[in-house]
Amino acid sequence: MAYLTHFILLLLINLASSQQISNTESSSSTTTNPTTTEDCNNRWIYIRNLPSRFNLDLLTNCSEYPIFDDFCPYLANHGLGQKTHTKSRSWYRTDPLLLELIFHRRILEYPCLTNDPNVANAVFLPYYGAIDSLKYLYGPDVNSSFQHGIGLFDFLQSDEPGIWNRHMGHDHFLVMSRPAWDFCQPLDNDPPIWGTSFLELPEFYNVTVLVPEGRAWPWQEHAVPYPTSFHPPNLACFEAWIQRVRRSRRVSLMLFAGGGGIGASPNIRRSIRTECENANTSMTKDNTGYSQICHIVDCSNGICEHDPIRYMRPMLQATFCLQPPGDTPTRRSTFDAVTAGCIPVFFEEMSARSQYRWHLPEEKYPEFSVFIPKEEVVFKGLKILDVLMGIPRSEVRKMRESVIELIPRVMYRRHGSSLGLRTKKDAFDTAIDGALQTIKDKLNDLSEQ
Repeated sequence: MAYLTHFILLLLINLASSQQISNTESSSSTTTNPTTTEDCNNRWIYIRNLPSRFNLDLLTNCSEYPIFDDFCPYLANHGLGQKTHTKSRSWYRTDPLLLELIFHRRILEYPCLTNDPNVANAVFLPYYGAIDSLKYLYGPDVNSSFQHGIGLFDFLQSDEPGIWNRHMGHDHFLVMSRPAWDFCQPLDNDPPIWGTSFLELPEFYNVTVLVPEGRAWPWQEHAVPYPTSFHPPNLACFEAWIQRVRRSRRVSLMLFAGGGGIGASPNIRRSIRTECENANTSMTKDNTGYSQICHIVDCSNGICEHDPIRYMRPMLQATFCLQPPGDTPTRRSTFDAVTAGCIPVFFEEMSARSQYRWHLPEEKYPEFSVFIPKEEVVFKGLKILDVLMGIPRSEVRKMRESVIELIPRVMYRRHGSSLGLRTKKDAFDTAIDGALQTIKDKLNDLSEQ
């Protein structure tokens, strides 16, 4: 029964994708289309036709990694996952690993697609690289991780090689739904350590790669938001959520949704837990104006990952949402917090400021977030509470409004959404703009050499 369910899901995905490609190609095959002539100047994208072994076929292995979560249930709704409840219109149990599928489905609706690679300004590779990497990270090919991506490159060289050779890959881009750290194992590591070597392969040095977290020295990659569980289908649903965020009573000063911080070694998560426990016992509503100083939503062992109700309701009631780094600097929780209108508090520059420049403009960080160096908290005794309580209420209101203004930029609206909602650029639209500009700059640099 499980296999049949997965087969049906894949069939539906394939049918929808094929139909959309057909519709797109028929509408973009002529330059007289009024929606594509002027608006699409310098924005044409060609979707490379890859064999299904590089994308949809990979989804059939969704339950085959014993030490990795079964992601089969989250293939529903073209990667958005199952709805949080039967009557939900905007909320899904989204798994971040499915960003590649989400992005693939959305790009099929991009209005400036062309079926002629020679006129394209960029070439999209619908390769599910992070899903393909699971066999090296968790599966039987862990000792062959240097081969991750070689099959794709061989195909690009053998099938219509002129598409690649036109700019030697400088005009190509793809999405990989795991942090870049998972793909930068040195090729000469023996024995191999964690990760694959995709980003270390010279063959792909020229390709622009969109990932949810980039390295400190970005070469190929650019960071794009993790997908949250909020995917509105129309403008009415979106505006209803915005109104709910604005009206929500913020009864908690600060909130931390996450795990960790229970060990003996000093770290920022342990400091947060200790300060929360002490603050809740020593301060009252009378001297703060809040009914709760610090709220901790325990998300240990991944219990929150596919259950947004656990953390979104508390986030709607909190003024500040703490975003300490974990195994890696960035957190999906950052974008959950923005979606809830909760002001993010960062403790490390790599957590967001030096990552999401396309979606969260670096110069605007003081307007919508708070930065507290983790070293000051962990080793010098700086109290997070003192910093946050020191921000005037009028400034807090301005910051919250700035956060709310960012919501469209960090959400991935549902595929097939209404025309009204499409007037608001979302995370996908902003990522496409960034990729096109990056590729344009690279090609201009090459022409000047």
